[in-house]
Amino acid sequence: MRLLLATLVVPAALIATQAQAKEDTQHWETLNVTVNLPDNFKLNSESIFRSSDERGFYELEQNVMVGKKLNKNVTAWLGYTFNPTYNQGNFRAREHRFRQQVNFDNVAQIGKVKLGGRVRMEERWREGRIGTGWRLRPQVKASMPFVGKSTFTVSHESFINLNTTSFQTTSGYDRMRNAASVNVPLAKNVSVDVGYLNQHGFVRNGEDTSDNVLTLGLSATF
Repeated sequence: MRLLLATLVVPAALIATQAQAKEDTQHWETLNVTVNLPDNFKLNSESIFRSSDERGFYELEQNVMVGKKLNKNVTAWLGYTFNPTYNQGNFRAREHRFRQQVNFDNVAQIGKVKLGGRVRMEERWREGRIGTGWRLRPQVKASMPFVGKSTFTVSHESFINLNTTSFQTTSGYDRMRNAASVNVPLAKNVSVDVGYLNQHGFVRNGEDTSDNVLTLGLSATF
């Protein structure tokens, strides 16, 4: 419990100590489909479309993962990410990632608030560039009932670069995402998620970045 609280509080303190960051307004749309398979296996497909005031349409991310539910709280995943990037819709670069992830769902509860999170490791390769970028992405989240059958969730995710390459040029704490969202069921296995996310980037010897993101997601489980 103390570890979870520290993971939420420390990043907030880091933001408070930063100088004024360069801001951008963005919109992220997500389609997430999960298929339950025999023997507690799962197949997940996640498509993310990102655009911003500064860069227009700038990213399309496609994630495909296979998971195994180990018990009622823990699921282990392996997956691949295809990630082309753009600037005002013009192609810039293409990245490939191998992803290992462990989800911890509802591992603790305080009143009506359920706590969980995940640990994600990524190996990154960028076409035309040398090296493999290793990155750790831990996340913690808290969820509670909101109105009717809807759920309110807050989360924090850290991006920690474990090495440097020709494209991953700095190591250490690189970025954080702090988010709040409301999930509303539309049908038995379909829900929509609307929220706000702040992505704060730490720029060494330069001005930090702060992306204010409106998020919209559609999720389905079969």
